[in-house]
Amino acid sequence: MESIGIISSGVYLPSARMKGTEIAREAGLPVDVVEEKLGIRQKPIPGPEDHTCEMGVRAAKEALRKANVHPKEIDLVIYIGEEYKEYPLWTAGIKLQEEIGARNAWAFDVAMRCGTTIMALKVAKSMMLGDPSIQHVLLAGGYRNGDFIRYTNPRTRFMYNLGAGGGAFLLKKGATNNTVLETSVISDGSFSEDVVVVAGGTKHPLTASNLEDYQLDVLDPDGMKQRLADQSMDNFLYVIRDALEKSGFTEADIDYVAMLHMKRSAHEYVLKSLGLTLEQSVYLEDYGHIGQIDQILSLELAAEQGKLKNGDVVVLVSAGIGYAWGATVIKWGNQEGD
Repeated sequence: MESIGIISSGVYLPSARMKGTEIAREAGLPVDVVEEKLGIRQKPIPGPEDHTCEMGVRAAKEALRKANVHPKEIDLVIYIGEEYKEYPLWTAGIKLQEEIGARNAWAFDVAMRCGTTIMALKVAKSMMLGDPSIQHVLLAGGYRNGDFIRYTNPRTRFMYNLGAGGGAFLLKKGATNNTVLETSVISDGSFSEDVVVVAGGTKHPLTASNLEDYQLDVLDPDGMKQRLADQSMDNFLYVIRDALEKSGFTEADIDYVAMLHMKRSAHEYVLKSLGLTLEQSVYLEDYGHIGQIDQILSLELAAEQGKLKNGDVVVLVSAGIGYAWGATVIKWGNQEGD
């Protein structure tokens, strides 16, 4: 089977920051609960020009620059950002394609909340292996769902970490560096209506009288908490181990885990359960949760901090509201000759 490699990545982060102390003040929480338990020292928040697709465009241009790839070499653009973007009912991937100058590509959007990047890697790899005309694929998008958080709503406390930013991966068929191996995904529809924006859809169209409902909310907080407690960590570990097994590895082979931001105890639990140390991941306490961009950001930070070396087995892991859990294995570095 021909290899698919990640030849570059790009991340864009807004310059504005919200401190953990500010979140604590707005939410009426002790600072140590926000900074230590929730694990948020600060997070990027969008400025006036930091629109969702636009942040993906900026990250995509960075990925192209790093790889020295001309936009016209791209065959397919897959938008991995959020559905909350510049306009409703809008294919952001086509706009992204236009903005970067990918004149020879076609584009579409995919969505699985914060699990989108993992899912898109699987989709892109399958399409590249199945279609000889697809040689370069750009995955890119932005995220700013923090706009839907009200810090006075304790039901959404686990989402106080939502930040903003953009990310991109550039994939190439036949590349032997940072090869994308196998992916495992679980989705569980019993959680599908637990976390929603109540107003703004066909069930509850947005009107002048329900603007306060245009925010993320949890409809059954106690029930969701109990059901997640019974399943979430097990599902994290399952998709990691399943993706590893499909790729010919075990958890003993893991060198680095690029994990979404979640509360500190959950992050540490996953690493400990896999027999890993805190040094084998980056805890995103200075970034919060930028949705499906977390894995891209984690890899870039790991590379900057010297945590990745040639031949490392890297696992990207995510969870998305709905609920979905996913993991992808990457063989880091240049594997030419293996």
